[in-house]
Amino acid sequence: MSENETLGKLNADYISSVQNSDTRRFDEILSDDFLNTNPDGSLVDKAGFLKQIAPKAKISNLACHDVNIRVMGDFAIIHARTSYTLPDGRPGSGRYTDIWARRGGKWLCVAAQVARN
Repeated sequence: MSENETLGKLNADYISSVQNSDTRRFDEILSDDFLNTNPDGSLVDKAGFLKQIAPKAKISNLACHDVNIRVMGDFAIIHARTSYTLPDGRPGSGRYTDIWARRGGKWLCVAAQVARN
C-alpha cells in the first residue's frame, strides 16, 4: 500500500470515528501529544479531544470531500472539506487540516484544526 493509500485509509477512519464516537480507534491513531484546534478556537489535548468525541455525535451523514494528502518525508498534511446533517435537518459544512507524523514506522495524527461554515 502506498503512503497516500495508507493515509487515505487513516483519514477515512478518522472521519468515521468522529461520526461514531469511536474513542478506541482515536486512541490508536492519535499521538500522545496530539492537539486539536476546535471551531471556537479552543485548543484541547488528546484527553480533552477524546472526552469531546465520547458522547453520541449530534450530526449525521458526515462525509469528507476534496481530500488533499501531501506527504513530506515523515510527516503529512491532509486538507479536506466536510458535509453533514445538523440535528434539525439543515445541511452543515466545514474544513479540516490534519497533520500526521510517522513515528516508529507508524502514522499518527499529531494535530488537527477544524472549521465550520
